[in-house]
Amino acid sequence: MQDGMRLAAVDLGSNSFRLELGHVEGGKFCRSDYLKETVRLGNGLDQQSRLTPQAMQRGWDCLGRFGERLRDFAPDRLSAVTTQTLREAHNRDEFLTQGGRLLGHAIEVISGEQEARLIYQGVAQALPDTTDERRLVIDIGGRSTELIIGSGSQTRQMASYPVGSVGWSMQYFPDGELCAPAFAAAEQAAKTVLAPALAFCAPHQWDKAYGSAGTVNAVVDVLAAAGWPPGHVSQDGLDWLLEKLLAAHSAGQLSMMGLREDRKAIIGGGLSVMRALFALLGISRLEQSLGGLRHGLLMDLMRQPA
Repeated sequence: MQDGMRLAAVDLGSNSFRLELGHVEGGKFCRSDYLKETVRLGNGLDQQSRLTPQAMQRGWDCLGRFGERLRDFAPDRLSAVTTQTLREAHNRDEFLTQGGRLLGHAIEVISGEQEARLIYQGVAQALPDTTDERRLVIDIGGRSTELIIGSGSQTRQMASYPVGSVGWSMQYFPDGELCAPAFAAAEQAAKTVLAPALAFCAPHQWDKAYGSAGTVNAVVDVLAAAGWPPGHVSQDGLDWLLEKLLAAHSAGQLSMMGLREDRKAIIGGGLSVMRALFALLGISRLEQSLGGLRHGLLMDLMRQPA
């Protein structure tokens, strides 16, 4: 792809919508702008698995703003995808039709396996391209968690599971109450859903674990603000954070440096899933990765012929 070529990736997650803008320089992507809005689309699924009008409107409002930034982008230099919430929503066609008009580009609902591949690709591009290290990559999203085993830029096995920070917070902490029984139930339920991953993610099958996206970044930020070593999550750090949440009793009462306001309502669910993964997969240290799904989308775009 030619230097100077502009590219854009849109990631419509269950918690946040993200827009990454930039250009190619020396064969690499260089960011020029990044927009993120907390939409909480995943909170808007009703008991019939339909998006509520309010949730759809929040999403459409955001896509309209993104669309303003993308008006002069060539269609083949832009990729827009959405994940678990729209995989589940029975009225997704209504949302996607209007959303595509506002964005000015069709939005693709990708499968869990496609999402996992893109996540790994996005994480790998930010790491040394070595085939010696067997990597476990974890992405705890709003309504799904992706687990991938790979080496260098190549994936070996991957899977997506319907457990995430938004869904688990709605189910186990619906009123924002942070109590020990709720955490115990949430962690056990997450282990049950994630247990099949032991077939390819057991401790002897990987050398180093990496975490991508919102929940991992939120936990790293809180721990670093409290004086823990930056850039990774340890079991001791997770235990400390659980104690702090239990002491607060309620998500609404949380006051912690590094914890953004938009994360308070879903930190219980996200922490529960992360603790379940540490226990189930024998993780003692999870390295933070700044790469993710949208970077994988950009890598795909860069491989297209000019």
